[in-house]
Amino acid sequence: MITKLRHVWNETRSSFWFVPGVIVLAAVGLATVLIMIDANVELNVEKKWPLLFGAGAAGSRGLLTAVASSMITVAGVVFSITIVALSLTSSQYTSRVLRNFMRDRNNQVVLGVFVGIFAYCLVVLRVIRGGDEGAFVPSLAVLGGLILAFVGIGYLIFFIHYISMSIQSSSIIAAAAEETIAAVDKLFPQGMGEDVEEAAVGDLEVLLPNQAWFAVTAHKTGYIQSIDGDSLLKFARDRDTILRMECGIGEFIVQGTALISVATSAGMDDDAANELNAIYVISPHRTVEQDASFGIRQLVDIALKALSPGINDTTTAVMCVNYLAAILVRLASRPIATVRRLDDGELRVIARGPSFASLLAEAYDQIRQNAKGNVAVLTRLLHALEIIADQTTKRQRRQTLRQQAELIVAVAERTILSTHDLAGIHASWLRLSRVLDETG
Repeated sequence: MITKLRHVWNETRSSFWFVPGVIVLAAVGLATVLIMIDANVELNVEKKWPLLFGAGAAGSRGLLTAVASSMITVAGVVFSITIVALSLTSSQYTSRVLRNFMRDRNNQVVLGVFVGIFAYCLVVLRVIRGGDEGAFVPSLAVLGGLILAFVGIGYLIFFIHYISMSIQSSSIIAAAAEETIAAVDKLFPQGMGEDVEEAAVGDLEVLLPNQAWFAVTAHKTGYIQSIDGDSLLKFARDRDTILRMECGIGEFIVQGTALISVATSAGMDDDAANELNAIYVISPHRTVEQDASFGIRQLVDIALKALSPGINDTTTAVMCVNYLAAILVRLASRPIATVRRLDDGELRVIARGPSFASLLAEAYDQIRQNAKGNVAVLTRLLHALEIIADQTTKRQRRQTLRQQAELIVAVAERTILSTHDLAGIHASWLRLSRVLDETG
């Protein structure tokens, strides 16, 4: 249930309607409160400060009408600018970062402020009456509308500055990397314990050679967005069985194919199958919260777009390599959860999850393959591996880094014709080799 609620909350906060809706309700509530104060408390502010509060019914209507019409117009302009920014980001970088723009709280608040001021003015306009109607001018509410108009002007200036900064490649890459690093810190905490190099899922099945497995199929098609690990362990414990995950977080599952296998030859009833399916959150898209590799995927896609012949933006590709190094440095010395889940010493769940090698391959394999002949990117890849190697002393991880470096050097030797440029690649490879030998 907690996983489902977290999924609903993430979907809600990623929308363009939730925060603006809350702001509109707050604005309506503020207008109602100020009107009630004007109607029930004799403040006589229009007599004490006539220049500030002394506008009549016609003047108040004119003021609030001007504010309301201008705010709804500006809200339309803001929405149009946002759509243009989303289109530019999708074509120039990758469509996978659009969700980050939609989740950006500043964009949501700016849109909500303009629509909220419009709603505030409508509520106050409704109660203003002239002399023939039984005069009532809520002076505090009218002044509040004037103040909110200046607030709207300030937010418009802020939005123009913010949107011009946020569509720059450095801002987009940094935001994606920051979100991924936050996910890494949550999923792979520093103090989780000693890291044991675990066997793969298939290797663990050797421990259960005579075990019969019953496959529970998925009820939906999409990406596995999150899994309630505690509920999965509880299910296995209550039924005294072993569960084997057939698909991990971030993987694509097709309806009717195996989602998870249960160590039983008797099969599973529909209620148990529904319970297992409820533990998984399957969605049309991936998110970073439990899927750090998707954050890496975003940066890789930006780099691939930059390396394409139509864009040919080496600087952006190098920036992606740098931020990918920052993410992998965070992972280099941290234990990554093993595939074996125990309960009181009993094997309960054989999980599928990322490893350091898979995350390193996710980060650099495709960039290396598309950087043929690009001296700057290939050199930076080797330098990034040098930085990562300096942060780990684990033999298997160092070996993975060495293999990646050898592949990079092989690409350079095949595609770089200049002996001078190739000498620089070899020098970088020599420095990396020394670091790997020293940390060993």
